[in-house]
Amino acid sequence: MTKRYKTVAKKYLMVFATAVALLSSCKVNDDDFFELRDRNGIDAAIWNTEGSVQMHLNRAYDVIMPQFLFQDHNTNNMNGRYGVHFASDENFFPVADQWARAALGLQGELGNNDIRFAGNVYTGNAGNNKYMDIARCNDAIANIPGGTMAPSLKRSFLGQYYALRAMVYFELVKVYGGVPLVLTPQSPDNLTVSGRASARECFQAITKDLDSAITNLNGVVWDDASGRGKLDKLAATCLKAKVLLYWASPQFNPGNDASRWATALEANKTAYDLCVSSGRVLLPNYASIFQTEGTANTETIIVRTYSSTLERRGHDGERRSRPSSEGGSPHQGYRATTRLLDAYPMLDGNPIGSAGQYTYDDVMFWQNRDPRFNATIAYNGGVWPLSGKPTRKQWTYTGAISEANLMPVYCKRFTTPALTAAASAYTNNIGGNGMDWIEMRFAEVILNYADCANETGNLSLAKDMVRKIRERAGIKIGATPANDFGLGSVNDATRMRDLILNERMIEFAFENKRNSDLRRTRKMHLLTGNMTSIEIEVIGGTTVRNALEVVVNPTTGDRFRETLNMENKAVYSQYFRKNIVGVQGYLPYNIPEFHYFYTFNTDFVNTGANIQATIGWAGGTFDPLAN
Repeated sequence: MTKRYKTVAKKYLMVFATAVALLSSCKVNDDDFFELRDRNGIDAAIWNTEGSVQMHLNRAYDVIMPQFLFQDHNTNNMNGRYGVHFASDENFFPVADQWARAALGLQGELGNNDIRFAGNVYTGNAGNNKYMDIARCNDAIANIPGGTMAPSLKRSFLGQYYALRAMVYFELVKVYGGVPLVLTPQSPDNLTVSGRASARECFQAITKDLDSAITNLNGVVWDDASGRGKLDKLAATCLKAKVLLYWASPQFNPGNDASRWATALEANKTAYDLCVSSGRVLLPNYASIFQTEGTANTETIIVRTYSSTLERRGHDGERRSRPSSEGGSPHQGYRATTRLLDAYPMLDGNPIGSAGQYTYDDVMFWQNRDPRFNATIAYNGGVWPLSGKPTRKQWTYTGAISEANLMPVYCKRFTTPALTAAASAYTNNIGGNGMDWIEMRFAEVILNYADCANETGNLSLAKDMVRKIRERAGIKIGATPANDFGLGSVNDATRMRDLILNERMIEFAFENKRNSDLRRTRKMHLLTGNMTSIEIEVIGGTTVRNALEVVVNPTTGDRFRETLNMENKAVYSQYFRKNIVGVQGYLPYNIPEFHYFYTFNTDFVNTGANIQATIGWAGGTFDPLAN
């Protein structure tokens, strides 16, 4: 290895803020690569051609746009420590994912080297090095203006690159607070960036990028055939509003600076109004949100597109959601905790156990609940029409026949009822449901706006926004108009704040929002008690279970269990019992408060350009909130 290469390699983080990221297919461990005279690693002529720039942009989208959940969740190597960013009180993780559990204090504590969100390997694969992703955007932003493309093309490309760079930095800042700001292409021999910028500087850079995106994308309209998945002015506007919500929220604003909330309110009103004028409306059926694609989905704002027929353009979300009886291999990340199950209110919008039109029954726990419960949760004996079987019931009791990797409840949201069991798997890089991943939808804009309204003293506006979400969900107004979909008794900002956070938990169940919401609101360290789930036990053990499964109607072919009226409490209680169970080996929740800002892993700290560890962590000296 040459001396020159050793020097460059030691720079680790900053080197990969260079344009070497442009050629993801290059062998980045080849000494000759660093000997290239052109540090951009690419012929400047590509910036003159729409097709070549579009190919470059496609790769940037591919590595930056969030993927369908759990696709790259590899718990068997050092690069797979991503579970810390999925971990919350809504779901579980496999036993092998010690880092996800440690993030919640459920199994020991996280160490400095357990945080791998920025990346730690020299490849261009999604999630491996976010500064490589930033470098792609930096080179395009620096080079496109000097090219010979038409001004309108330049603007449309630049707008997307600015928005993508903002997305990467926003995700980094949510995790680390202040991060190194690399906004221009870097030469390994002349690095111009040193150390971590403050969170304030990072937010300023992010909002500036989004303002540039909004300006450049003004008037740009994508057609659905070739433009679905591309970022536009609406996406950049809504993302800017979300960024300013975070800047105003307790994670970054523990002193509750009111001016930040005022700024966030203005931005979120702008985003909401633009959504309305752009034709965004909530889909009438909550259960169909992820099953509806193209222009028919009037709720989508930011989306990653997938295909079940194009090779390497799909995902395995269907199989990871389905029960094994219908061709699935369910992932623990889709297993709801009791906290999530209990978060759903009753049909009139009131919390379980409170006075209202409907009484919660702990045995028949799914009855008279917020309709989003049944749209999300598959429970024992409930109808789940998979594989084109409209009356099919899902059985989740312990030992249920034909169910490997049995779960006590399943997540319905990312399955396609008509898809056959054989077609459900993503095999040899093709197949599955091809369902698009919706990263941001109109419902999130509405609840972001509600949050800002509540924090600026406009309780009435906050209720108006939440009411829209609850009406779409199918919640009833209640026995009297005063109940107001469960909002009538909410009479101050504190109660509304808690209600909005809970509303987000159920509206975005399994959409990877809960971890960020708990951190943004500084509620993560307040989690107490044990992580628990439910277990459905057959009363009478093996004998009764055999009777449920072995006895078959010779005419219909149905097992005896299929004939049971599972909505009748007396019948249900004769055969089944719900137990609350902990998870073996899990400790109680115990999240240190300093975990609101993770630290860069030791590879970055030891070999980066003056990268300091975060205060609270071993050797930490960097305060993300210092100006």
